[in-house]
Amino acid sequence: MIIVTGGAGFIGSNLIRGLNERGEDDVLLVDDFTDGHKFANVVDCELADVLDRGDFLARIRADQDFGAVRAVFHQGACSTTTEWNGRYMLDNNYEYSKAVLHWCQSGSVPLLYASSAAVYGGGRCFREAPECERPLNVYGYSKLLFDRYVRRRRPDRAQVAGLRYFNVYGPREQHKGTMASTVFHFDRQLRADGEVRLFAGSDGYGDGEQRRDFIHVEDAVAVNLWLLEHPSVSGIFNVGTGRSRSFNEVGQAVVGWHGRGEIRYVPFPDHLRGSYQSFTEADLGRLRAAGYTDEFLSVEEGVRRYLDWLHAPCP
Repeated sequence: MIIVTGGAGFIGSNLIRGLNERGEDDVLLVDDFTDGHKFANVVDCELADVLDRGDFLARIRADQDFGAVRAVFHQGACSTTTEWNGRYMLDNNYEYSKAVLHWCQSGSVPLLYASSAAVYGGGRCFREAPECERPLNVYGYSKLLFDRYVRRRRPDRAQVAGLRYFNVYGPREQHKGTMASTVFHFDRQLRADGEVRLFAGSDGYGDGEQRRDFIHVEDAVAVNLWLLEHPSVSGIFNVGTGRSRSFNEVGQAVVGWHGRGEIRYVPFPDHLRGSYQSFTEADLGRLRAAGYTDEFLSVEEGVRRYLDWLHAPCP
């Protein structure tokens, strides 16, 4: 069995589809289905069973047996970067992750978990190194705390790999609301109003020229599955394309796919000042040194694939 926490979420549901496409259908999905809309992400997935995230936590803390477990993909977390309830964030993203780590190590089960590029904050250093890690919000801090916990313990009974996702976009993210990717929001804005709205200049960047490392979810899944196939590889790895792109370029890719629309700039929100990453770009040196050689989709190709999927006619 393979266990996927956060399995009904964005990356988790795409990961389950990726496993299914490789013939893996003995998959236990763990998630919180309080928001029942998430079922749409996994209605086409083959699963062995579904378990509530609270029940899963209780069972692993009681050291209950799940049978033979090949690996745990721990994707479940509170990913709302604007959430400032620190107790809630640490409980969901730190304490829960520690329990999963301890259970996996006690049973010698490989653990592949979701970290985040939010650990890097507003600097221009994006290496998996302590001197580069300066989160701007409590979400990024919660992810960094667990990365540091893993580093300190140096678990060695089974593979442990943390994946620092940069700006992931693609299918199955519609349930995320405001936390969905800019591609998703730009598409909706253009269809509703004929325009794509980008932030005006901030942090020394011109209008729409803030830059992020945008990675298609297919590529994020591919890195996860590669690590599953290479259980001797442990560590913390950036998962991005290695190339920053401006929000203008993303907006232009969406306008280009539709063949219509314009870009309009809106004032930068006051509530994001001081806690917004205006630039990210993954350093892929460690991932490449570990042996990962696949190339990543460009923004233009990734946006095209995503919008093709998003607007595909019903079968």
